[in-house]
Amino acid sequence: MSSLMFLGMGGQEIIIVALIVLLLFGGKKIPELMRGLGRGVREFKDAKDGIRSEIEKGMNEDKTSEK
Repeated sequence: MSSLMFLGMGGQEIIIVALIVLLLFGGKKIPELMRGLGRGVREFKDAKDGIRSEIEKGMNEDKTSEK
């Protein structure tokens, strides 16, 4: 929530955006949208962790080959 305030969005703006989303998509579609967003965030984190582990693995291989 603090990151939204950093971007200049206060409490009122967040409420207005939430109401607009509710009006545009309706109450039945919002849970589906949130599930999709959650899946996307999870896939992004998995990809980020995979890249990080590959980089660390490569760094460890370099260290062992130098000895």
